Amino acid sequence: MKNALVIGGSYFVGRVFVEECSKLPGHKIYVMNRGNVPLNIEGITEIRCDRHNTEAMHDAIPSLMWDCVVDFCAYTPDDITAMISIFPAHAVGQYIFISTASIYEKTNDLPITEEAVKLSGPQPGPHGDYAYNKHLAEEELKCQCTENSIPWTIFRPTFIYGKYNYAPRERYFFDLIQQGETIIIPDNDLALFTFVSVWDVARAITQCIGNKNAFSKSFNLSGEELISYPRFVDVLRIITGEHIKVEYRSIHQIDIQGVPLPFPLDEHLIYSGALLMKEIGFSYTPFIEGMRATYAWYKEKRSGRQ
Repeated sequence: MKNALVIGGSYFVGRVFVEECSKLPGHKIYVMNRGNVPLNIEGITEIRCDRHNTEAMHDAIPSLMWDCVVDFCAYTPDDITAMISIFPAHAVGQYIFISTASIYEKTNDLPITEEAVKLSGPQPGPHGDYAYNKHLAEEELKCQCTENSIPWTIFRPTFIYGKYNYAPRERYFFDLIQQGETIIIPDNDLALFTFVSVWDVARAITQCIGNKNAFSKSFNLSGEELISYPRFVDVLRIITGEHIKVEYRSIHQIDIQGVPLPFPLDEHLIYSGALLMKEIGFSYTPFIEGMRATYAWYKEKRSGRQ
């Protein structure tokens, strides 16, 4: 029996990962979080504890040999240090950290690979320290794991879409379509983005557990397709079968009118997910297939069946 400890795991990516892991034979899954959103999944042991209370974690987390620890909610170096400190020597077989593709400096050298230059400080804006702190947490993880002889793996997802997404990304467009509203997009074909489905993120983590080809490596999680706003709308037409009303406006008009488009208006965010494909033979779900599954889940949720 393999023991996996999931930190976080109640929302979006973590929840999908736990659901998928619960189907795997020979795995015992423990999920530790504050318990605000109980999972209530058969076979999953839920541990209610705040990761910022180190003393409580010592008491709450079972003294087991952990084949892997999967950390969805470390946001600072201190989060990493505190978590690793509670495990006895040689008790963790692999530490998997879910970071973000936002840790890279802006660059015109596209697509952005894992070797690109990382942020050197907080960025402008109300959440400008998020990505930089994630980068610092990555560095702390590498140091702590090296000191404690723990194999590590880091994932850096680009825009994630899919089941349980609480961010107003694809749901923003789905809601407009359901309400018969016009979708406003920029009047140019740029920028271009890459995406990854939440199911692919969960599958990538699962396939890297115990995989030595993933040890001491950082991976972008990003599909290969380049998606513009017009292409996004094309996909929406295909998966919904609806007649979608579209209005093109200048970036200036969109900014002035406060249209809450979820992706940048004039900046490419293109990442390479090829390293994961090379190292473990991973394959990404085509964007249209992932979006079709996402829309099906959205409709089920609206109908009250989810």
